Amino acid sequence: MTQLHIECLGAGEPLVMLHGWSMHSAIWYEFAQELAKSYQVYLVDLPGHGLSDTVIPYSLASVGDAIIAALPNQPSYWLGWSLGATLALSIAERHPERVKRLVLIAGNPCFVKRADWPGMRAEVLQQFAEQLLQDAPATLLRFLSLQVQGMAAYKPVLKQLRSALSKRSAPNNATLQAGLALLTDTDLRPALTKLAQPVMALLGAKDALVPKALAPALAELNPQIRVNCLAGSAHAPFLSDSAECLALIHDFFQ
Repeated sequence: MTQLHIECLGAGEPLVMLHGWSMHSAIWYEFAQELAKSYQVYLVDLPGHGLSDTVIPYSLASVGDAIIAALPNQPSYWLGWSLGATLALSIAERHPERVKRLVLIAGNPCFVKRADWPGMRAEVLQQFAEQLLQDAPATLLRFLSLQVQGMAAYKPVLKQLRSALSKRSAPNNATLQAGLALLTDTDLRPALTKLAQPVMALLGAKDALVPKALAPALAELNPQIRVNCLAGSAHAPFLSDSAECLALIHDFFQ
């Protein structure tokens, strides 16, 4: 069985937190400390990230199954950020008995822009894939900069992202490429349309990766989704607007 690094904080109803592409669970730490006052928080290093072993093949199903196998067999709240949101949504579809409620932070069920759907241009992800082969460290730093692009006060958030990234080794190139492929190829709109569990989306109006046009698109896709778009936030609202995010999450989980 794949060995995943999972840290458990607090006590109460279980809450699983999945980080984004190229990162690891330390990115959550301050935010998770606040949530751990009310919940038993499980901070997961995704396969191939941080201190976790990888899975082969690196697919939506294999990654999701590894996460499910590594956690206690119990219904939980789930919170996913970016790629973590994609994985959490897939897990909710494939293992509905394990997901009570789902929060998607800066997540998009179809990450790449389509003719009928707002998203990130496929060429940008392809450029990342090519640049990773030439200079992975510089590419990851550029990705961090994209996550705060458009914010008025971006420097403190960028500092937090860089600090968290430096705490553990970066994933190898195969894992990074596989993660980009998941974001490029996955379309979970049908799953989100049929999902029985309550879902809340937290978006940033300044996000350069997940456009604010996603907010009305999600509401149209599934009117039951609770959509919140934070006016001053970019791709990491849990860092830039943590108090507002915490209030929304606590309210949603009641």
